[in-house]
Amino acid sequence: MKILVYGKSGQLGLELQRRAGDVVLDVRDEFEADFTNPDACAAMAAQTDADAIIIAAAYTAVDKAESDEDLALAVNGTTPGAIARAAAARGLPVVLVSTDYVFDGSGEQPFSIDAPTGPLGAYGRTKLVGETAVRDAGGPHAILRTSWVVSSHGHNFVKTMLRLGAERDRLTIVADQVGGPTPAAALADACMTVADRLVRDASVTGTYHVTGGPDVSWADFAREIFRQSGTQCEVADIPTRDYPTPARRPLNSRLDNSMTQTVFGLPRPDWRAGLTDILKDLGAYRA
Repeated sequence: MKILVYGKSGQLGLELQRRAGDVVLDVRDEFEADFTNPDACAAMAAQTDADAIIIAAAYTAVDKAESDEDLALAVNGTTPGAIARAAAARGLPVVLVSTDYVFDGSGEQPFSIDAPTGPLGAYGRTKLVGETAVRDAGGPHAILRTSWVVSSHGHNFVKTMLRLGAERDRLTIVADQVGGPTPAAALADACMTVADRLVRDASVTGTYHVTGGPDVSWADFAREIFRQSGTQCEVADIPTRDYPTPARRPLNSRLDNSMTQTVFGLPRPDWRAGLTDILKDLGAYRA
């Protein structure tokens, strides 16, 4: 199987490349696939000899999106829709990675795949536009919503905590936002499994959730990072209101993964085991 991947240098794109195995990846970087140019990206989908497409590229600067929504909309909404329409014309399956930010973060129960959406900010709004555009294209597709992606690559919570924990004796971390940290490696495995299944069976088209378990607060996530890395840094819980940001964060980022396991046989990945792998990659595992 050959997969066309949009997004080479992000956490997911890098893990897809590490896990290719027998799968041939045609990975496009930000220069080849300018996500502000939907026509050019759609032309790649129209011309590819790949069997499926994974859209791993996204505008993920949540706070910056509040003042740059037009660019976020182009990258997260308009261009994925153009790619999906070009792919649908050829019957090529598309896997789009989306986010828990399409929900409003209310309550304490995991959001089901068909729960009402209600983004709190620009990032979530633009990702929801992308979801709708991919569905409306009418071709075989899977929308994989995820949350709190971490890896040994780029900028993410694990690497930030390691840096700050080495510099300070005490950190204040938000404790009333709860969700599932998701190792990019597990998300990459899920994307490839789903793409392969779609090639063979378009009837699995739909929306699914892929998040790590068990659900945890940011503060408790930080504590586990410090425990596994042997970092001597105290974590003090604070509420979200004490850490204001330009974009509102959902308090509840729990997602129901049950349909993903039922359809694809993919259980929720244990983020604690994924964290161990990440820390080993970084040479920071001490537990």
